Amino acid sequence: NIKLSMLYKKLAELYQQLENTSKRLEKTKLISQFLKKIPKEDLKEITYLLQGRAFPQWDERKLGMSSQLLIKTIAKSTGESKAKIESLWKKLGDLGDVAEQLSKNKKQITLFTKKLTLQKVLDNITKLTQLEGQGTVNKKTGLVSELLSYASPLESKYLIRTVTEDLRTGIGDGTLRDALVWTFFPELEGITTEGKETKETRKLYNKYSQQLQHAFDMTTDFGLVAITLKEKGPEGLKDLNLTVGKPLKVMLYQKVEDVVEGFETVGKPAIIEPKIDGFRMQIHKKDNKISLFTRRLEDVTKQFPDVVKSVKDNIKCENFILDSEIVGFDSKKKRFVSFQQISQRIKRKYNIEEMIKKLPVVVNIFDAMEINGKNLINEPLQERRKLMKNIIKNKKHELELIEQLITDDPKEAEEYYKDCLGKGHEGVMMKNLEGIYKPGSRVGFGVKVKPVMESLDLVITDADWGEGKRVAWLSSFTLACRDDDKLLQMGKVGTGIKEKTDEGVSFEQLTKELKPLIISEKGKSVKVKPKLIVEVYYEEIQKSSKYSSGFALRFPRVVRLRDDKSVSDISTIQEITKLYNSQRGRHK
Repeated sequence: NIKLSMLYKKLAELYQQLENTSKRLEKTKLISQFLKKIPKEDLKEITYLLQGRAFPQWDERKLGMSSQLLIKTIAKSTGESKAKIESLWKKLGDLGDVAEQLSKNKKQITLFTKKLTLQKVLDNITKLTQLEGQGTVNKKTGLVSELLSYASPLESKYLIRTVTEDLRTGIGDGTLRDALVWTFFPELEGITTEGKETKETRKLYNKYSQQLQHAFDMTTDFGLVAITLKEKGPEGLKDLNLTVGKPLKVMLYQKVEDVVEGFETVGKPAIIEPKIDGFRMQIHKKDNKISLFTRRLEDVTKQFPDVVKSVKDNIKCENFILDSEIVGFDSKKKRFVSFQQISQRIKRKYNIEEMIKKLPVVVNIFDAMEINGKNLINEPLQERRKLMKNIIKNKKHELELIEQLITDDPKEAEEYYKDCLGKGHEGVMMKNLEGIYKPGSRVGFGVKVKPVMESLDLVITDADWGEGKRVAWLSSFTLACRDDDKLLQMGKVGTGIKEKTDEGVSFEQLTKELKPLIISEKGKSVKVKPKLIVEVYYEEIQKSSKYSSGFALRFPRVVRLRDDKSVSDISTIQEITKLYNSQRGRHK
């Protein structure tokens, strides 16, 4: 067991500095300077803690501390009443700030009896994930309360925020990646600041930045990337490879207007496949054990025993990592059903057999990252397809290698596109025959073609309680897009949401999903942890100085929840700007 000797106070002071600046370069510099001083044995865990987590991104352990449980914990450690804590929470809007303020009133004797080490913090946080059964609530409050009893006011603030997994320091994957480049290649520090870079340093910076990003995409583990750099330098990153059983970032595809633009991007001839209205699933197999992961890296193997069985029955290979789209299938009408109906399965813990009978699924396999121990991500798509054909036995309406058309004829491509739409698909995917598999990246190896109305995937950041018959529900929701590591607001939505859950996304359902994510409340307004993603249609994107994105949506309406996506997958400000500009062009 590694001894994390460092005092937690030093990390809390860094968090405070990061919170006090909105400048990304300043954040990068602060993290880099901090990491340079870290002893090797503390580096991996500190890298996770900088992301506001105790484990790597792929790790499915959950801390399981709700806001109400934390209120109980703060009450236990400070001796204050729950009513006072709730009142202060409404006023300050953050339980971390509440813990900081109340711990200032603690007696000095308890405050300095023992200094808080990183080891102690991580020990207690890890124990939170291992508790279950009778007495769990008391044990959990006890573990966090013990940390608070040793903590200074500043440490209390960030302990609570770490446990709620809402650090509020504005560190995303891009900032952390750049900070690691600056840390391990000091000659490149600050080159992204104007006037400090040369052609050579920029080239070198891009090279190392891409190497780090690639290593992270392979492992989804910045802690592992950091310790590898420390011990082996950049050469060591080449050894960080796919691991069957650990999900990697999936490849993403940009949207184009039509098949003509598709050919311009991917070249001729192109592979064309149906774009299925399902959800992405990575299928891993090793030593007869099959694991299923969503694009958010969540393990959903238990929710899909039918998929596990189909994979065992129809794929003859000892180990692999495959990329697939799972879609619901109505066996009576012999038609695929919409994503919204099947997405319920992701969260389902009980009555799974009943759900399988009611709504069976078809597994559509369309790519492979590893087969029989061979990493395929740098192999051409045509070659990956051949290898998939060798191991997959198609079983109609159960497990199929996705159909393909290879053509260089725009007319034939357009007819195939219309045919796919007629079958209830979302559109088509167009792919470069020689394209490699690029995890996490929207590069030109593949594009999606969908009907003109481009929906946006946006995250809910705030909401308001309703009035009249909707008084018990949240009924107006503030949406945000992404600009690298920042979220930018784009206005509110309250339409497209149903009164009854069986009719589609309902106010009741959204309220139920958002309640555990509430991080502050002021009057009728609540701020929520940005986690719940909705797909939104709109009439037009308009310029607006009212919102931080500079845009607002005209007549937005919620189409569905995107349970399968994480915040890193939502629409970006760059994509929205492109849509805005193309829309203006159409108006001329």
